[in-house]
Amino acid sequence: MDHDDGIGDGGHAAPEITPPPKLPPASPRRALLFVGLVLLVLGVAAVATVLSRMHDSRVLADETAQNSVPTVAVVHPILEKPDEELVLPGTLQAYIESPIYARTNGYLLRWYHDIGSRVRQGELLADIDTPEVDEELTQAKAARQQVVAALNLAKINADRYQSLRKTDSVSQQEADTQTSGYEQAQANLAAADANVKRLQDLEGFKHVYAPFDGVITRRNVDPGALINAGSSGTSGPRELFDIARTDPLRVYVSVPQAYAPAIHQGLDAVITLQEFPGEKFRASVARTADAIDTTTRTLLTEVDVSNKDGKLLPGSFGQVHFNPKIDQEKVTIPVNAMLFRKEGAQVAVVGSDGKVQLRHISIGRDYGTTLEIVGGVNENDRIIVNPSDSIEEGQKVNVAAAPRGES
Repeated sequence: MDHDDGIGDGGHAAPEITPPPKLPPASPRRALLFVGLVLLVLGVAAVATVLSRMHDSRVLADETAQNSVPTVAVVHPILEKPDEELVLPGTLQAYIESPIYARTNGYLLRWYHDIGSRVRQGELLADIDTPEVDEELTQAKAARQQVVAALNLAKINADRYQSLRKTDSVSQQEADTQTSGYEQAQANLAAADANVKRLQDLEGFKHVYAPFDGVITRRNVDPGALINAGSSGTSGPRELFDIARTDPLRVYVSVPQAYAPAIHQGLDAVITLQEFPGEKFRASVARTADAIDTTTRTLLTEVDVSNKDGKLLPGSFGQVHFNPKIDQEKVTIPVNAMLFRKEGAQVAVVGSDGKVQLRHISIGRDYGTTLEIVGGVNENDRIIVNPSDSIEEGQKVNVAAAPRGES
């Protein structure tokens, strides 16, 4: 039997579908307001994003500009106390020092003085055996006798021909020939005499004498050694002795340009050596170069010191003390604050505007880690330590903060 009540074959009724409620349509004004609100929110978000990016870009530009300005460490020059003396290093040297060479060839027969011996001028130092020179001298004397015999014969012939010419027994040409022969014989005798004199002088050189008062500082030969004349050559010629005059002694020092006007001949000085602590040796300025060395900007000065007792040794290192009496302000700076450029010695100073000023300086003394400056900077300047080689005049820099505890 058919049923129309909606019950299926299984005996269950189908669920009833409820349709959604019908909403009234939005008014056009409301829709526009909603769209405008959305657009406003999007616009505000876009403006906020743009402003944020502009701020970040500005911050990055400021940081980049800040980083492009180098940061430097600075120090203030330290004011020195007025100097009462100028102390400079120097090396003691013999007043006269000379190597002694042989003037003749032979073999060393004997020497009479060794190192450390004090000798007087003209004192015999060594003897040289010269057998070849002896033989040459004997031969030269014999040759001279031959020339003398030839000269006597030439004179007899010349006189005879002159007498015969008076009686026209010989021609004028024959007489002139004999006269010329006599003159040639005279010239040959002069040459023979000169040769004999030369060899006699060489014979005299077999005895080696001291050229001045001094001390033997070196002996380079022993008996039997081959001796060659001269002072040059790679084989043979060599010095026999070294002799030095040690009273007085010379000390050469390089005086900084700033002190040069106060250094003059006769200025008193004192020399000290570490091997004689507390002892002072009086000296005086003997002479100066009267010119400033363009490389070192110093005045070469010679100081002489008496050494009658031989206490001071040539070659010793010492300190020379002057009292130049120069009253000027001097400061010291670290050696690593100086710039080496073709313009000369300079330092980089940070001005009150934070910009670099390159200043030329006048250096007094070098203390190793510090330099004495006698012109160009003062104790109130801020000097850059370890300046870059590329630093320039007017360059902007940042000054690093001083470590705690430092001013």
